[in-house]
Amino acid sequence: MCFLFSDKYKFRTWRQLWLWLAEAEQALALPITDEQIQEIKSNLDNIDFKMAAEEEKQLRHDVMAHVHTFAHCCPKAAGIIHLGATSCYVGDDTDLIVLRNAFDLLLPKLVRVISRLADFAKERADLPTLGFTHFQPAQLTTVGKRCCLWIQDLCMDLQNLERVRDELRFRGVKGTTGTQASFLQLFEGDDQKVEQLDKMVTEKAGFKRAFIITGQTYTRKVDIEVLSVLASLGASVHKICTDIRLLANLKEMEEPFEKQQIGSSAMPYKRNPMRSERCCSLARHLMALVTDPLQTASVQWFERTLDDSANQRICLAEAFLTADTVLNTLQNISEGLVVYPKVIERRIRQELPFMATENIIMAMVKAGGNRQDCHEKIRVLSQQAAAVVKQEGGDNDLIERIQADAYFSPIHSQLDHLLDPFFHRPCIPAGTEILRRRGVSPVKTI
Repeated sequence: MCFLFSDKYKFRTWRQLWLWLAEAEQALALPITDEQIQEIKSNLDNIDFKMAAEEEKQLRHDVMAHVHTFAHCCPKAAGIIHLGATSCYVGDDTDLIVLRNAFDLLLPKLVRVISRLADFAKERADLPTLGFTHFQPAQLTTVGKRCCLWIQDLCMDLQNLERVRDELRFRGVKGTTGTQASFLQLFEGDDQKVEQLDKMVTEKAGFKRAFIITGQTYTRKVDIEVLSVLASLGASVHKICTDIRLLANLKEMEEPFEKQQIGSSAMPYKRNPMRSERCCSLARHLMALVTDPLQTASVQWFERTLDDSANQRICLAEAFLTADTVLNTLQNISEGLVVYPKVIERRIRQELPFMATENIIMAMVKAGGNRQDCHEKIRVLSQQAAAVVKQEGGDNDLIERIQADAYFSPIHSQLDHLLDPFFHRPCIPAGTEILRRRGVSPVKTI
């Protein structure tokens, strides 16, 4: 990912675009020789960065600095390098190539994380655990079911990343304001050849289609689309890693923790979830970056202004580099998650009497009771039991109170069954089944 956003890759791609342009122009009968084409091919990697920097210092124009630098090592082809093109031909088209290739690096990493979490969900599909709403004890779920919440969000991100990647369009061969006037002049008004030129270079770059309409640049709404899906991925990762951090506090689940790892310089017993914290920290940065292209697109006057360029170079690179690091770290976490079933079981036993109230009400109704009357009686008994736990530090005695109340005598014999954690666990599809339903095959993962 670092290489994709490096100067070497950028300026080498500029030269590749100049080669594709020259090849297409030659094929459409412009006076360009095979010797000139070969000279360009032979010098694609022969980049004198020092000379380019010196040229840019004098010219204050990065593209022209590299045109001159390239022409220096291609004297025979000097006259046809960048023929008819504007700076955004190389600048914007290179950006689109980089964006496409960056997505191609992220997508398998995201699929790999989904696959690892699917394995974990399948292994823990039947392990009951206390569910929380508002971070207050609620009904039971399972460890695997909770993981499936994470998987589903990531599958949505996967679809969104694939969609934006596949919908990327090439800027193509357009003129200074998007009118292609310079190319019409080159081809003496033959608009069909201009259209062919655009199509040929687009295909050489590996794109299925190009923008029909552009200003000098491709519309900066593309960058909004790109960073929006990356920001959405950041939100998913932040939620997942926040859950893991909360579970670490409850001592129910932990991220990988090395044998010699130190959690705190002052508190030797600490086992801080530093990987998850790192993901949350980076994910916040990733989510914040989407504001850059939103503002940039909104202030692009007419056919373009240059206040997009510096901002774009920062936010696009940082977004993909951040997403890349986050997915690398999340893969490490997902491959080493540790669950503590005994801690989970103890917490369930503490809360299970409350968890069973809904099923007790339903059992009473089946036995002929009134739902509202039953709800009120259990509400009163639950509040009394909660007071024992909170105010006196005692054990939850709700079931004992229900057993002592003659109103509930029709179901006293069912209480053991109603208190079985497995009776409360949800019916869920395995992790791999969720992947299948979302159109993702773990077999294809790397």
